[in-house]
Amino acid sequence: MTKNSSSIQALYGLCRKTFTTPSGTPPASSQAIQKLCSLLDTIAPADVGLKENNADDDRGHGFFGESLFDRVGRWAQPITFMDIHECDNFTMCIFCLPTSSVIPLHDHPGMTVLSKILYGSMHVKGYDWVEPACVRKIGSFPVRLAKLVVDKVVTAPCEASALFPKSGGNLHCFTAVTPCAVLDVLAPPYGETAGRKCTYYHDYPYTSFPTESVDGISEGKEEEYAWLKEIDTPNDLYMRPGRYTGPRIQA
Repeated sequence: MTKNSSSIQALYGLCRKTFTTPSGTPPASSQAIQKLCSLLDTIAPADVGLKENNADDDRGHGFFGESLFDRVGRWAQPITFMDIHECDNFTMCIFCLPTSSVIPLHDHPGMTVLSKILYGSMHVKGYDWVEPACVRKIGSFPVRLAKLVVDKVVTAPCEASALFPKSGGNLHCFTAVTPCAVLDVLAPPYGETAGRKCTYYHDYPYTSFPTESVDGISEGKEEEYAWLKEIDTPNDLYMRPGRYTGPRIQA
């Protein structure tokens, strides 16, 4: 077994050990999640069949062009996703994003998600719901209050991150600053029949709407909060499946 195959095989083995548990048992411990993050930190692009120096697309979604015609071209490059392994308990997959492409704000209901930036730079913005739920009706649609927990650019090499069902930025969006790739572990995977449907949102600044003040939000801290409105899957979300060329998992 080569180094490359042993790295991704070890990740699969630890995911299986961590997330394949009898019904009714507690969720994975913080120590188990930290162990998984440490293992993710050892994985390089070559371990999953990627070559960083091939990430030379410089055109994707977004509005960073110098002219209207350039902007049109930038919409042509899709985000590519590759499944490494999927089972009832967890999914391992890779997203490759061209420059300026966006995975819009979305949630991970009841899920733990581990992410490792394999190459490039991306801006990450993440929220957690304010509990108890704070809902307002603005015009004809409801919005729910969320707290900003991460808003930064991350660049490889960097440590893996973890988000949880109610903390760590369960609602997040990615924007590619440069061509980049992220390796994700989702446990359990999305599943509509199990109540784990991916929902997309639009975020509005806390001060956008003339509502009464919310208890617990002190003056000067308003920028740490936003109102989130549920939206349909964005029409401009352009994703395509790709072929995973890394070592095969021996399940």
